[in-house]
Amino acid sequence: MKTFIFRVVVEPDEDRWHAYCPILEHKGGATWGYTKEEALKNIREVVEMTIESMIEHGEPIPEEPDEEVKVSSEPLVAVTI
Repeated sequence: MKTFIFRVVVEPDEDRWHAYCPILEHKGGATWGYTKEEALKNIREVVEMTIESMIEHGEPIPEEPDEEVKVSSEPLVAVTI
């Protein structure tokens, strides 16, 4: 079992917030929300769905570069406040 922590970017975009995971953006790892909090919630769901799809299709999950993804062999909990 591995724990993956992916870097995400959340930016204001006109009347909403754009959120994306740079290392997964080419796989659809992007979304938006009307608030920053909503965009963060949505990107978490999108990243989970993207990784599940990659696993189903036998694609490797990115483990580098270090500035984009952290991998641990231990269970972790990430909290963004």
